[in-house]
Amino acid sequence: MSNDLGSLENEIEQTRERLATTIDQLLYRTSPKTIARREVATVKGYFVDAETGAPRTDNILKVAGGVAGFVTFIVVVRKITS
Repeated sequence: MSNDLGSLENEIEQTRERLATTIDQLLYRTSPKTIARREVATVKGYFVDAETGAPRTDNILKVAGGVAGFVTFIVVVRKITS
């Protein structure tokens, strides 16, 4: 009986440790700083080549073209509605 009780206590303690580790990992992953760092890294990865560190001009030009198109659209709409 004492062997079963000791085994059960060990299992409970191991389960508590795993749960504590899992909770710590979840808290880290969901912290605002971690999320912000992850998103900044994603955006940097889109505009900068990870291997060479050189800017990815193709993606930069796509975004710049989109912004220019949007600004042009807004200007045209304002001219039409004025």
